[in-house]
Amino acid sequence: MPISEFAAAYHEKMFPGYQSDFLRTDPEFIERFDNFAFDEVINQDGQQLDDKTRWMAILATLIGCQGIDEYEKLLGAALNFGVTPVEIKEIVYQAVAYLGIGRVFPFLNATNTVLEAQGVRLPLEGQATSTMENRRELGTQAQVDIFGEGMQNFWQSGPEESKHINYWLADNCFGDYYTRTGLSYAQREMITFCFLAAQGGCEPQLTSHAAGNMRVGNDKAFLIRVISQCLPYIGYPRSLNALACVNRAAETQKE
Repeated sequence: MPISEFAAAYHEKMFPGYQSDFLRTDPEFIERFDNFAFDEVINQDGQQLDDKTRWMAILATLIGCQGIDEYEKLLGAALNFGVTPVEIKEIVYQAVAYLGIGRVFPFLNATNTVLEAQGVRLPLEGQATSTMENRRELGTQAQVDIFGEGMQNFWQSGPEESKHINYWLADNCFGDYYTRTGLSYAQREMITFCFLAAQGGCEPQLTSHAAGNMRVGNDKAFLIRVISQCLPYIGYPRSLNALACVNRAAETQKE
């Protein structure tokens, strides 16, 4: 079964002049995978994404599922499809709020290694807009912008022994990351959706952020396209769980 012309051309754009050794060691597998991931999935009717969005989603998904080896290999491909160094760094930084530094640290190192090998001068231009003095207020505003007025006082809600975590959600998760330039709210909600879908076990948060996506313009059809394009990288169980969360969020939006 030969690799299709489309898959071969797409792979060439990802990795100009490179031929995978898997064609020698695992020819049957790589032919099926390449034809699926780099042709069938990309060209599925109604499930296409523009190149930049697709690759941003894939990078976020690989961080979420801890696919460090694949992430490092595909980072160059993402650059070839128009994802900028600033956008890549913003994806990695925001991942810390959803996966923790313990899981993101290898991806930050890999990102720096690949970017510098590509001739990108680090550090990049700063993207922060909040300060230590106003991060909580700006973070709360970001929560309100995405999830609605019900988030206005969320930062001071909850039982006394744990309300500090809701405060941290406002000042750290949203105030430190969502307020940065480099990505829009819609892009940030999409990558958050990918982090949560790919790591699994976060279905309540995934449903909430599916609803947040819908509020900022990433509708149900868009999220299904994101799931579809990322399926080769996380498999069917987590993709189907993500789809169920999108359906639940869509039902909630109707109420």
